[in-house]
Amino acid sequence: MPDGSEQFNISVAERLDDVSRGAWDACAGTCASGGNPFLSYDFLSSLEDAGCVRADVGWSPRHVLIKDERGALLAVSPLYLKGNSMGEYVFDWGWAEAYERAGGSYYPKLMSGVPFTPVSGPRLLVRGDLSTTLRRTLKRSLSETMAGAAQGAKLSSLHANFIPDEDVDVFKDAGYLSRVGLQYHWHNRGYDCYDDFLGELTSRKRKALKKERRIATQDSGVTIERLSGDAIQPHHWDALYGFYLDTSTRKWGQPYLNREFFQLLGERMADRVLLVMAMRDGDIIAGALNLIGTDALYGRYWGCKEDIRYLHFEVCYHQAIEAAIERGLARVEAGAQGEHKIARGYLPVLTRSAHFIPDAGFRKAVAQFLDHERRAITHERQLLLEESPYRQA
Repeated sequence: MPDGSEQFNISVAERLDDVSRGAWDACAGTCASGGNPFLSYDFLSSLEDAGCVRADVGWSPRHVLIKDERGALLAVSPLYLKGNSMGEYVFDWGWAEAYERAGGSYYPKLMSGVPFTPVSGPRLLVRGDLSTTLRRTLKRSLSETMAGAAQGAKLSSLHANFIPDEDVDVFKDAGYLSRVGLQYHWHNRGYDCYDDFLGELTSRKRKALKKERRIATQDSGVTIERLSGDAIQPHHWDALYGFYLDTSTRKWGQPYLNREFFQLLGERMADRVLLVMAMRDGDIIAGALNLIGTDALYGRYWGCKEDIRYLHFEVCYHQAIEAAIERGLARVEAGAQGEHKIARGYLPVLTRSAHFIPDAGFRKAVAQFLDHERRAITHERQLLLEESPYRQA
């Protein structure tokens, strides 16, 4: 086992096919269906193999690899050369405009994260069987290597999006600026069933949720199915992809993902997928895609072909809570935006990102913006928490 005395070899992989699946997952902590599913080799390679991630749409893989002198993979970081800021969910459009107004070229830039996925997780992926000291060394090496690459190539910036709290200081020590954002998560407080969760809400909120669930299902003649593994059939993926196309076209103008990606997801990760399908008279009228992690359920895509009152809340939020309780998961992450989630038990939490800006003048301006933004978001979160539906102790 490496002890830190050997030499490290740092390289870049322009496609995951050049990396061993087992070695990548050992660094990401995603072996045996564990860890964060979005960091798994299967998820990231499906994006590449389906052509959703490629240079002409602004995503060129530049994954950083650190190996020991024997060639064993010790640490990795999912890294992309970006030709735009699409599909990142940590918005820097204003930075790009200001930098280019001053005569610079903001693109290309580098981004460490998961394409099209606003889910927090480690970006400095290190094998779990290594010593604490060596893991710390490798994380520092990854963060410094990426920063050095941005500086050496004279790029405007490098962004590590949706990083975990424990890595904030690693990036800060390497010269990155810190940024915060807001998402809405539901936390499992040891509930045995959905009614236990309802019991912690105020009487008014509890009655409101019961009513909206009844209207969305019983009053509308809708039944709900939760599907995973072999229970997911091709017609389920067809329906979900149709919903995804409709929603993404209306929200973003064009979809990021194609049907082949969903096909590969079903072939490679069906056991980590939870589909929630709304049925009426044998017809699938709405659906949502969730991915299952070791301790969390991650809600991603939703769509419908009928506008039924409260059905969105039922399929995306209430069903996710029920599924998380049944599976003993600690939380449900419902993504960014949407203050309406608070009434359904999803409270605002801070997310983190790190940004390396080589240009001193630009860095100073961004740092000032981030200080102001941080105060505003922290204040906003406190105000939002006052809308919590939970009974106060």
